[in-house]
Amino acid sequence: MLAMMADNIEHVISYWLLFQKFHSPVLAGFADISHWTPFLLLSVYFGGIADRYDCRKVIQSAQIMYMAVSVAWAVLFYTETIQVWHASVLLVLHGIAGVLWTPAEQLIIHDIVGAEHIQSAVRLNATSRQLGILFGPAVGAGLMLLVGPPMALLANALIYLPMTLWLLVVPYTGHLREGAPPKRAIGWKDAISVVREVWHNRPIITMVILGGSASLFVGNAFHTQMPEFAHDLGADKADFTYSALLIASAAGAVFGGFLLEGKGWLKANVRTAITSAMMWCALITAFAFSTNYYLSLALLFCAGVLSLSFYSTAQAIVQLLAPAHLRGRLIGLFSMSAFGLRAFSGVTVGVVGGLIGIHWSLAISAMVLMAVTFALLAFAAPGRGGEIG
Repeated sequence: MLAMMADNIEHVISYWLLFQKFHSPVLAGFADISHWTPFLLLSVYFGGIADRYDCRKVIQSAQIMYMAVSVAWAVLFYTETIQVWHASVLLVLHGIAGVLWTPAEQLIIHDIVGAEHIQSAVRLNATSRQLGILFGPAVGAGLMLLVGPPMALLANALIYLPMTLWLLVVPYTGHLREGAPPKRAIGWKDAISVVREVWHNRPIITMVILGGSASLFVGNAFHTQMPEFAHDLGADKADFTYSALLIASAAGAVFGGFLLEGKGWLKANVRTAITSAMMWCALITAFAFSTNYYLSLALLFCAGVLSLSFYSTAQAIVQLLAPAHLRGRLIGLFSMSAFGLRAFSGVTVGVVGGLIGIHWSLAISAMVLMAVTFALLAFAAPGRGGEIG
């Protein structure tokens, strides 16, 4: 939670200062691309790194990169020497740090709890991430007001320290239960070889496609289009009515995580993940056409519950069914699909929205995703082994 909160604090401060300095829509667009494209290009590669090496050191390397980037922003903004190329390099480094720690983090979680509690652990981890996303903007804005942007960025670097220091003493390496797989060359073609090796496992392939389809067609693109949705709902001022729309999904995800965990609902099986995704599509479609502010707020909140449900369930299935020697790379493959393809959701919702309107583009994207989920349900049906209790 702290690491994800620090991630979002940095976004809030750096994006605001970059806007004030350059007023560049292109740079703002590059910030989004640089955040998700590393997931698309590097997830499987870094999954292979997690398979081979001590995951504690991998995560610490990512945390150090995060801290270095935050400090670099602080120095450049304080000295007023920031240039576009500086910003571009730091945005790319931040994106690489984000993808570096993701597979290693999941392997350590699996190492701590084992297969029996992996769904619970993945869901709690996803909930804590959403808490970080929820609190990050508020804490970032508060730090800027309290100590000024450069000092706020320096303070933000310290928020990464608890996890970095904890990893110095925690005994889990990501490989204690099953041992590290034999060392092998890590190549850029790993994604293809991993898919070939698990193609017979329909539940895994189904979950990878589900995560990728959700990110490609909808992703979080409606968040970047929220100013226009807010305007059409009569909440176009930069006040709580607008920010409530932005945080509604994260709030729903946090509520859903604690509710599902407390009640023990929704077991990790393919049907649960796909059904939750179908309901999410229906809610996103309803939001796209909603003309009532409070209804829209409720729809986004409920969509957050279902988003956490199907993403965490899909990831848990991948981890449960993954062969030990492929677990890191399969988690990387899932991350590549579920997060990397978000780089293109701006096309399906944003660019198409420029042609036909964002309400119709979001609704059509959600309905296309709904059709894909029906096809995936049919595809996964023969693999009854995916029905994990």
